[in-house]
Amino acid sequence: MTYAVTDNCIKCKYMDCVEVCPVDCFYEGENMLVIHPDECIDCGVCVPECPAEAILSDTDLSSSSTWLALNRQHAEAWPNITRKRMPPTDADQWNGVPGKFDGYFSSKPGED
Repeated sequence: MTYAVTDNCIKCKYMDCVEVCPVDCFYEGENMLVIHPDECIDCGVCVPECPAEAILSDTDLSSSSTWLALNRQHAEAWPNITRKRMPPTDADQWNGVPGKFDGYFSSKPGED
């Protein structure tokens, strides 16, 4: 079992999850975070910390979900993030907005 970050993180990127992760398995893109599934130890402490409720267990993802693959792909390309920073100023406005992946996902890396 592992966890994956899903589309509600897009443009929210609260980063509360980063602070509690004991193995630093989060990676930062321009407008969302992902979890490296090979580094995640399945502890689940990040799940209740996410204000956007964007982190799901792989057992909660449908078998057709591409989120696990997307998390793996981008964790291998984006920089590791180990400290929480300020979320975007408009994060609360984006929390819960449907269809964010198709309209707003960016494959660009985040800050180093």
